[in-house]
Amino acid sequence: MEYICIGKIVNTFGIRGELKIQSWSDFDDLRYKKGNTVYVLYEGQYIPFEVASFRIHKGFSMVAFKDHLNINLVEKYKECEVYIDETERTPLKEGEYYRDELEGLEVCTEEGMHVGSVVSVEETFGANNNLRILKDDGKEVLVPYVKAFIREVRMDEGKIIINNMEGLL
Repeated sequence: MEYICIGKIVNTFGIRGELKIQSWSDFDDLRYKKGNTVYVLYEGQYIPFEVASFRIHKGFSMVAFKDHLNINLVEKYKECEVYIDETERTPLKEGEYYRDELEGLEVCTEEGMHVGSVVSVEETFGANNNLRILKDDGKEVLVPYVKAFIREVRMDEGKIIINNMEGLL
């Protein structure tokens, strides 16, 4: 089974086993729907948990797991990442991509110059995400993932075409 990371447990909340999760998903309502299964990576093992409750509080996903409604049962999961089974991935609209789909893609300018490859997609919490590109010369640059810079994503070719504005690279 393949897993996809959707967030990280940053703390507990209260005494009834609720966990405060920094979410990396745009589909929290679906991911943490009561009765759904998520996996916590704990000591190298993907442990399945059934969601008992979910709510949003101050920008964090607050989740409790069935049969773990006590702080003493969940405290050990602080700082652990939360995953879903890859088969549970929600299909996106055309022209939208998951971060891991962009990582590893080749980056070229509109003029055809090879720049490097995407090593990560970085969240900016409020602003647009950035592509971290490892250039051919070994340096890294950040390119905002906005239409002004990202002209085209060609998944079939494994390539992203960017507008190389002055000072960008």
